[in-house]
Amino acid sequence: MAAVKDAVLERAVDLAREVALEIAEEPEYVGEYLGAVREAERLVSHRFACTARGYRGWAWTVTVARVPRGRTATVCEAELLPGEDAVLAKPWVPWSERLRPGDIGPGDVLPFRADDPRLEPGFTPTGDPEIDEVAIDELALARVRVLSPQGRAEAAQRWYRGSRGPATPGAVASAAACWSCGFLVPLQGSLGQLFAVCANEWSPDDGKVVSLDHGCGAHSETDSEPVASEWPAPEPLFDELAIDVVERTDGAETRAEAEATAPTAEPAVDVTETTDTATTDTATTDTAATDTGATDTAPTDSGATDTRTTDADGRPADEA
Repeated sequence: MAAVKDAVLERAVDLAREVALEIAEEPEYVGEYLGAVREAERLVSHRFACTARGYRGWAWTVTVARVPRGRTATVCEAELLPGEDAVLAKPWVPWSERLRPGDIGPGDVLPFRADDPRLEPGFTPTGDPEIDEVAIDELALARVRVLSPQGRAEAAQRWYRGSRGPATPGAVASAAACWSCGFLVPLQGSLGQLFAVCANEWSPDDGKVVSLDHGCGAHSETDSEPVASEWPAPEPLFDELAIDVVERTDGAETRAEAEATAPTAEPAVDVTETTDTATTDTATTDTAATDTGATDTAPTDSGATDTRTTDADGRPADEA
């Protein structure tokens, strides 16, 4: 049911302005009169524009009322309220919901959350050596709280969709995936099936958790192709005071010069004819030696020639 018109309250504009000037920091912050709003029976709100900087669309609102059959308006409350086109701050959100990665700085401490859904109670030793050894030594569950399935799932989605997943520009351009890199340090547990830690100091992901199908240009088994220099090769410099510069000739001219300067070859000698001649000369020499040895002409006292027959040793035949 709509409120009926109340002439006494609607005429109390001056009273409402006085109250608005009292609550405003500066009188000039109270602007023109924007009208009255019937809130209920015998309850009316008068509105005045706010001219303060940063409060566009806001209005000073003064609510007045009266008792039944009363002829005097009484101020109920006065406040600065936003209008339809007012500039408003974002709705208030609890810290646990508005906290974002990177908001925690050095020295900051988060309040304890006993009902954190990402965690669950850790392992309590049972006294059985076999069970306790696996849970405490291998799985490292001897903590007050450990990751819950929801915590592991949220971490896996955040890591895989983040800057070290398979869809980043560096991973798409890489020649090989992280699972085959020698600098990869595997993780334990279920997260180790999809993630590991990079230990390459030259990689942009050094010390970070990366997915096994991630990649970068610092892979241990890849190599870059040699690229030619974009700078032209300079002309060689020669010190003509220390060396003699000789112009090179092509191969045809070099061979022609070598043939022109080579000595003329002597005619070939027939080896067979030479051998035969030497054999004949040797036989003739042997015959002459034999003839000389066989005949010895010795002088005599009378000057006559005495011819004697000698043997093969050169002795006279009569002495043999």
